[in-house]
Amino acid sequence: MMWFDKANPSVTFADIREESHTLCDGRALEVKPDIIADFRAMPFADNAFHLVVFDPPHLKRLGNTSWLAKKYGRLLPTWEDDIKAGFAECWRVLAPKGTLIFKWNEHEIPLSRILPLLSHAPLFGHTSRKNGETVWMTFFKLPL
Repeated sequence: MMWFDKANPSVTFADIREESHTLCDGRALEVKPDIIADFRAMPFADNAFHLVVFDPPHLKRLGNTSWLAKKYGRLLPTWEDDIKAGFAECWRVLAPKGTLIFKWNEHEIPLSRILPLLSHAPLFGHTSRKNGETVWMTFFKLPL
């Protein structure tokens, strides 16, 4: 949802699902990634990308048919292991001297519970939105 140009040929969009829905207000929602993949086990080579954006689901208290679940996905009961594995995979596919952007929303789970799951500390970040719940963090992978 954050991408200005969802058809940018320089970007490989990955999601675990491909779906189309009509939301409650009548708008069409299409989740149409370039590659269907689980962020916990991505089908990319080590060091494949110079920029990785990790925007996992943030909410766990959603019904299967809620519009938020359809739009953003939802966390499973194994969310802590999933976030840890997902970050590790993002780091694996990130090239040396590459940048990883990690987006998290603290509506249900505070950042203080997420940071210990990550194998590296962010260099800097920014809190956005009117209520200050969305946090953008930047990581840099040093050369080997």
